[in-house]
Amino acid sequence: MKKILLSALVALSLSAAELKMATTTSTDNTGLLDALKPLYEKESGNTLKWVAVGTGAALKLGEDCNADVLFVHSPKVEKEFVNKGFGVDRTPVMYNDFIIVADKSLADKFKGKSLKESLELIRTEKMPFISRGDKSGTDNKEKGLWKNIGGVPEKESWYIQSGQGMLASIKIAEEKKGVILTDRGTYIKYEADAKANPNLVIVSEGDDSLKNFYSVIAVNPKHCKNVNYEETSKFIKWLVSDETLKAISDFKLLDKPLFIVDAKSRKE
Repeated sequence: MKKILLSALVALSLSAAELKMATTTSTDNTGLLDALKPLYEKESGNTLKWVAVGTGAALKLGEDCNADVLFVHSPKVEKEFVNKGFGVDRTPVMYNDFIIVADKSLADKFKGKSLKESLELIRTEKMPFISRGDKSGTDNKEKGLWKNIGGVPEKESWYIQSGQGMLASIKIAEEKKGVILTDRGTYIKYEADAKANPNLVIVSEGDDSLKNFYSVIAVNPKHCKNVNYEETSKFIKWLVSDETLKAISDFKLLDKPLFIVDAKSRKE
């Protein structure tokens, strides 16, 4: 009996894998990955480990063969990554949206203004604006919005690049009594941490250009011989299974959903 048990344990240890994921600070900061990790590990027998950085840095980790799978949110650069042969099996998972939040003392100035008008107001009044400045999905979106109204104000003193993750950057905006673009999920986490009484409040939301799509990508085994493509493929199928998508839909803070699943509907 002992020999049978020992053989079973050895077989289990040999079949188990450590899956390395590079992801964004928003999936990490919100607590979503902490909620999904035990579900995946229980079902697969594998160990899931991740590093949370900006999307640009996550893609570089994949390109350099330092991750098996990527969970990111910047569609344009994701597609470039796949087209260059660094990634395969790019699969939509979920979305939330970007919002502009500002110190409570500034909120009235934004009332009734469109997204474009809100950005022009920030520029005109030189409100302290915190940019991630890290080539993350949020950073790419924010700079794209500025480009649409005349250019990124990188040389302006009121435009402050933090070089940090989303939650840390939100806290800098709070300290500066300023303004920041954030994904809604991380803002809800910030709001929950503030006991539903945050110093930064939503001042611009709902524009069609502000949807924030997340996808999962396998690192291409033809580019990186060391990646565990077999288990990564299984992980991707698990992530977009009905059971996991329901867990993502049910993930809430302050009774607010942080993500909307769209793996079954989005076509790109």
